[in-house]
Amino acid sequence: MADVHDKKTRSYNMSQIKGKNTKPEILVRKFLFANGFRYRLCEKKLPGKPDIVLPKYKTIIFVHGCFWHGHSNCKYFVVPKTNTDWWLNKINTNRINDKKAMKTLENEGWKVITIWECDIKGKNRFKTLSKLLGIILF
Repeated sequence: MADVHDKKTRSYNMSQIKGKNTKPEILVRKFLFANGFRYRLCEKKLPGKPDIVLPKYKTIIFVHGCFWHGHSNCKYFVVPKTNTDWWLNKINTNRINDKKAMKTLENEGWKVITIWECDIKGKNRFKTLSKLLGIILF
């Protein structure tokens, strides 16, 4: 199936997608800061370039977009109808890289937490963020 947008429109749309400082990331960071946690952002020296690093607690937080990281059984992860093979390859590569990074970090003694975009939307937000505190502290 052909793309519904011309090349220029598609290029513009894709250029507007952010890799850092996404709304879900900012929401988690504001919550952590408000609760007294201090952190580093996008630590390039660590595998997977974690979104949030809490050195004091030896904890890493990845905030994953459901689409980009292929969140299984999630309403926000829908395989595109155009260029499907390319997208599936891209998303599966992301999944493989995520697993590798997590395993390496855990082997280095880090506690790794993944928060999915859908887990901090709407009614789930308070429950997810409260649970996050418990995981970091214990």
